[in-house]
Amino acid sequence: MAEKKKDGLVTDIVLIDIINFSRLSSEHQLEIIVLLTKSYKKMIEKMLLNSNMTLGKLILGYVSTGDGFYCILNPRLKGFGIILGLGFNHFSDQISKKYPYFEGVRVAVHTGIVNEFTDILGHKNYIGDGLNDCARYLELKNYTISTVMVSDEAFEGLKNFLTFHQDFDTLLSEREFKHSQQYAFKDKHGNEKNASLVWLRKSGIINPPNINFNSIL
Repeated sequence: MAEKKKDGLVTDIVLIDIINFSRLSSEHQLEIIVLLTKSYKKMIEKMLLNSNMTLGKLILGYVSTGDGFYCILNPRLKGFGIILGLGFNHFSDQISKKYPYFEGVRVAVHTGIVNEFTDILGHKNYIGDGLNDCARYLELKNYTISTVMVSDEAFEGLKNFLTFHQDFDTLLSEREFKHSQQYAFKDKHGNEKNASLVWLRKSGIINPPNINFNSIL
């Protein structure tokens, strides 16, 4: 069952942050936001072609940040967030080759608490410490393009995910999955954080596990 904590869900959160978004013209800002939204949706739909799950099963919601968005995964896929983040990064690298003004994205992944609520328009939305904590990992100055910054919690989630899905462990080895040493830093609020950079030497899109959600209680 999905883990609940403090009346919220503990799940993977992937944060996409467009580099130097505020420096772009309004025209370019709109163009790149629309392009990324459509492209990422197509990417995920392609990932799910041979899966038992729909887009709504894989991803609970998107939360706009103005210069990017949070992607909140289904808690039953905890640990897959890092792999999805690597896919987002790969796809963004391909897009940046076609649009010279687009410098790419920074990606952070964290496993934390989210709370669902209904906004004033009646739409499902999310808040929670997990979103705020995820953003803190983009404050680390050692960030390198074409890598994904992951919290210790997210990295532990990935390791647990790979024990249950050993075919993914093999696939990541084939793609030459790498990670940096652990970085310790303090965020802007003075809280201590630990994180690592991860990347694939042979980048690409990796489909989620073929899970039958109807069989999970």
